Amino acid sequence: MTSGQFVSNCTADAMARAAQSLKSGSLIAFPTETVYGLGADATNPEAVAWIYEVKGRPADHPLIVHVADMQDIAQWSDEIPDYAIALARAFWPGPMTLILKRSSLAQDFITGGQETVGLRVPNHVIALALLSEFKKIGGKGIAAPSANRFGHVSPTTAQAVGDELSQYLAQDDLILDGGPSQVGVESTIIDCTTQSPKILRPGAITEEMIEEVTKLDLSYDASEIRVSGSLENHYSPSAQVVLDEIPSQGDGFIASIEIPTPDGVIRLASPANNEDFARVLYAALRSADEQSLSRVVVKQPSGDDISVAIRDRLLRASRGR
Repeated sequence: MTSGQFVSNCTADAMARAAQSLKSGSLIAFPTETVYGLGADATNPEAVAWIYEVKGRPADHPLIVHVADMQDIAQWSDEIPDYAIALARAFWPGPMTLILKRSSLAQDFITGGQETVGLRVPNHVIALALLSEFKKIGGKGIAAPSANRFGHVSPTTAQAVGDELSQYLAQDDLILDGGPSQVGVESTIIDCTTQSPKILRPGAITEEMIEEVTKLDLSYDASEIRVSGSLENHYSPSAQVVLDEIPSQGDGFIASIEIPTPDGVIRLASPANNEDFARVLYAALRSADEQSLSRVVVKQPSGDDISVAIRDRLLRASRGR
């Protein structure tokens, strides 16, 4: 396939054209605050199938549906608990995905054959403009996993999307350039199908934040719901990712700014705090591959904030693809 088209000047007219492209069955890679997504009309089975083909994604791996505002979730779910509404009011637009019982609108090709659907309102001006324009022409939502090959490192810039996917995209597919993602790791996924919420994938919305809003203790019961990024090995560069070891000569190294770089080691990132760590992590892992490094050593951040999500992604990355 010939590569998709880059769109860097994301004007209102460009957003309207992109929405029409979605409606006609094309794919649109677009920025969110977390990572870049690869979007299709969530009600179009052929377009969604094209996402799976471009990504090389297993067919039973569900997609997250992005909607323009929280009122839109009612058409995707028939059963929305009060605590899910409280979470949506508190954190949308934002880096949080709610797993709810699906309505008839959410078909098997979106849910991976499950009776649940993942929903999110992203917090990025371009994503929201695209969703708004799509809604104006009758669009119900945009299905969008991360815009990378399955199991690889998620992209946080349009250039990273193009580098990885341009050879797979069709002529009419688009890549919208909205600058680097500001959160840098994927959304918190919360199971809202039981009496109390359960985190299925950690992100910037933390356990403490969820409990404060819902006034409920989180559930830790086992869940059989499949969600994005839940496989044991995921988010992996070609380089081997090694955690909390002393780097050797020629290794790449990612560690907070106060940790010095040993002689002969290639510094990939020196984040100033945990939020900065999340923001630069994926770009640093991609840089290791660009430099053909065979090993990357990461000194993991501590804490119970977004560092929980960082450690989750690093553990999966360390297991390879």
